[in-house]
Amino acid sequence: MNKEIQQLVEMGATLPQARAAFSRYKDVMQAAERIFDGEFTDVTYEDEDMRMAPAIDNYVDYDSDYGTKRNTGEVDPYAGKDNGGIGIFFSKDRREEVIEVEEEVETAIVSGSKEPVKLMMQGEWMKGCPEGNEQSFLFALYDFLSTNSCPCPQSCGHKIDRKRSDFFALFPEFSTYIEHVRYIVRPTCPNCNIEFCFACGETINSGNSNSWISASVDVSLFHCSNLQGVILGIGLAMLEMKFAEHRQQSADELSQGAPKAKSSKKRKMDAHPHSSTTNGDDDEDDSYYMALPIGKKARGGTGYAGDGREDTSGQLEAQAQQRVKDEKIGLLLSQIRVYLPSLHRDGGALTSDYMVHPTALAHLRRRFNYLCSSLLRNDSLSDMSDRSVLYFELFEWLETISNHEALASMMAMPIMVAGSVKSLAPKKVGKGRSVIRERTIVYEGSAGPRELLEAIVIQAQAAIKGLEGVKPAEPEADMTEDQKRMTTDKEKGKGKGKEKEPSPTISDENQKLLAFCQRILMTANAIDRSLRETKGDAFINRLHTSLPKITSSSMFDHTSIRVGETEEDQRKTYVEWATQVRFEYCDLTVEPTSEGDIVPHYKFFFNSEARMLANSEIPKRSLAIAKELAVLTTNLPVAWDSSVFLRVDENRVDIIKALIIGPEGTPYQDGCFLFDIFLGPSYNQSPPSVKYMTTNGGKFRFNPNLYADGKVCLSLLGTWSGPGWISGRSTLLQVLISIQSMILCDEPYLNEPGWANGGGTPQSKAYSANVRRMVVRTAMLGNLKAPPEPFGDVIRTHYRLKAQAISSQLDKWLTLDDGKPVSSDAFNASGKGDAGSSSSAFKKDVEEMQSLLKHLQDGTFQF
Repeated sequence: MNKEIQQLVEMGATLPQARAAFSRYKDVMQAAERIFDGEFTDVTYEDEDMRMAPAIDNYVDYDSDYGTKRNTGEVDPYAGKDNGGIGIFFSKDRREEVIEVEEEVETAIVSGSKEPVKLMMQGEWMKGCPEGNEQSFLFALYDFLSTNSCPCPQSCGHKIDRKRSDFFALFPEFSTYIEHVRYIVRPTCPNCNIEFCFACGETINSGNSNSWISASVDVSLFHCSNLQGVILGIGLAMLEMKFAEHRQQSADELSQGAPKAKSSKKRKMDAHPHSSTTNGDDDEDDSYYMALPIGKKARGGTGYAGDGREDTSGQLEAQAQQRVKDEKIGLLLSQIRVYLPSLHRDGGALTSDYMVHPTALAHLRRRFNYLCSSLLRNDSLSDMSDRSVLYFELFEWLETISNHEALASMMAMPIMVAGSVKSLAPKKVGKGRSVIRERTIVYEGSAGPRELLEAIVIQAQAAIKGLEGVKPAEPEADMTEDQKRMTTDKEKGKGKGKEKEPSPTISDENQKLLAFCQRILMTANAIDRSLRETKGDAFINRLHTSLPKITSSSMFDHTSIRVGETEEDQRKTYVEWATQVRFEYCDLTVEPTSEGDIVPHYKFFFNSEARMLANSEIPKRSLAIAKELAVLTTNLPVAWDSSVFLRVDENRVDIIKALIIGPEGTPYQDGCFLFDIFLGPSYNQSPPSVKYMTTNGGKFRFNPNLYADGKVCLSLLGTWSGPGWISGRSTLLQVLISIQSMILCDEPYLNEPGWANGGGTPQSKAYSANVRRMVVRTAMLGNLKAPPEPFGDVIRTHYRLKAQAISSQLDKWLTLDDGKPVSSDAFNASGKGDAGSSSSAFKKDVEEMQSLLKHLQDGTFQF
């Protein structure tokens, strides 16, 4: 089939109609218009068998199980097209443009309903499907079940005409639809007195060897793959519409000032703005098309903590409303899941479990993925745990899909989302026919279900680590005899005069989160195990290489990251690298200061406070840390302009070090600023302890809010006036982003009380010039020559990947310099100077930094 004929078929024409129309008019759009005008209505298939839905033998699965090229050892079935493979698997760079057709909705009076019921039109049935072969399968099934007559399988002459309302009625409830299908699916021939399937025309065997199955489900609904295809298609369409309706309701409530539900961490998933050739003729159905988050992610911190008087009225009511919605979606998911192909069905597999219809995968990829991607992009583990009734059912779906060979490949396939939608003017059609509207849609690949799940797995692992509380470091294998004796004596002393203290019991709230996290890990493991069994080692190994990971310094080779040739490549490489290394667990301990020192010491400002909490167990604190870590693992801001890197002690998750890269467009640009953070005994009833460490040995004050002694003035931390920490609501992520965006700002002079109106004044410019001098000397040169642990690799790679841009930036700073010497406190910067007459000391620092950047680029940097 050539490209033009294929395009007409994808628009909804039959194959004979497409061939006849294109043969006559030689133009796709003109041919399509004539087809929709009804000119080729009388053109039919020469062979009635061609109208049957395609057999499973013609089904081409994307991982090449059914492809013409088998994996014989000569071709990698998972490679791209250039290497002899299919070129679809794992390819998120795919981009497909299709034309979709929409007709006006029709209604019909259907058995069991007194009111007219909407019917699913062909365009709606095929909407959202970017694969050509999937569209042909969908069209064939729709055409077969809505326009053909079903003859008696005994060829006695009796036949029943099929109508669109038989299988494509959109009842308000899925259970009503199932009752309707059950009512019509087993007609009896009045001549032969035999029952046959209205969906495929084959005889139904009334007997069943397994009576248990018969009592549990109506086996007639599993008689053939045609039934499976249409029930899944209609069910998932209902699910999609219900889920979109609930999301729209939540958006409307929020826009009207209604109280927002608990989660404040959910990624925005609004559709991209759509271009249109008509004057506002896009209808609300455009909201269907899945789209990735656009623009920059909303920051978690707002200034100095934002509004401390957060209005929580109505929050419980909003949560209750969300719970009701989740229960409805969860129930609908469980009802539809019954009809998913499953070889592990209770009581044994049924006919359609083995004979999977080609449209089953198409339905899942188009409609189920809409809900799946929306839920799995949620970056609040706490919110997911609160909505466990919905997420547990989602996990059941993912496991069921991965268990079937015909569906399992979907777990690794990219989810195709609409990058742009362009509506065309409605077409004028023949008398008595519905209006046809067309859209040109560009679909783009995005992360697949298993990849999205892995981001939640990372959060769950971090939360479990936090719930474990503070663990003592494992004793060294080569402890001295004195240390062993002291440890034994101490343990004996604890036991004198009293029974051994039992381990503290985990609180209900902690147990709830722990159970949810364990369920996530069980789901991921079950999916991987099933994929390995159904698809083989090559499949699962290739999949795992594409999953996001929490790296460790010992396993990540920073030197392997290559600098891009173009500016666009450099930015992309930098962001990809920073995303991989932004969060890591590592060993922050130091050697003991004395032989009898059992409790570890840490490379950490708050070492004493941390050691005092060794072996303590505070359930509320553990829960708060667990939730915090879950968010931080996947939500630290990463960009070419500025990033935040975190290192957490592998045994003490309350001991944290942060490195913030100065934001672009500020006097702090590309400087490396280190902070020590301790989550104390009352966290998060009270804020964390934060100490600023990049002070040139306690000499430099970089900002009115960053003192030379390391004090960080921020109302969130209780060290500055203004709205403060909100117990149970404020987060460490807010603190980090507030420092990044509000302290390391473009005009730091204005952060000093009383000087807020001094923007652009000579004093402000002089302040910024002095900050730039301090940044080059300490936050750049100092940290590159003697990088603070454990950020040595991060600092060197940051400067290597951005060497060219930073070198140009330093040249610009030289022209902006006022010629004054560096002052340890920018408030005391004195002396007159002109822009461009930089001091010799500053020029020397810049030249040395540029020289080191060149060494980093050519690989001759010594460290």
